[in-house]
Amino acid sequence: MREVRRRNWSTEERLRIVRETLEPGVIVQAVADRHGVSTGQLYTWRKQMLATAMAGFVPVEVVPQAPQLPPPGSVMSPDSSVPSGMIEITLASGASIRITGCADAATLRVVLAGMGGR
Repeated sequence: MREVRRRNWSTEERLRIVRETLEPGVIVQAVADRHGVSTGQLYTWRKQMLATAMAGFVPVEVVPQAPQLPPPGSVMSPDSSVPSGMIEITLASGASIRITGCADAATLRVVLAGMGGR
């Protein structure tokens, strides 16, 4: 009887293979066959990677904006003719939360608590 050896895939290899399965029009079975892994294993890796990604922090992008005239009815800083700050949080689900005006720590705590501490 022939001994079957299990292959140990590095995290980088698994990530690369899983990314292949996420490309539009790709057939998961074809990716599995090409790399000598079962489709069940691929779906397990995808599930593990999604769980890991959702458990950690997500990248934050700070987008500088050129000064512009405030839109009608916007909240203005008391000591300036420039609109006060804005914070926008976009969740993976596509939902977004925008806070304009004074976004102090208390306001942020209330918003984040309303999101269930996420």
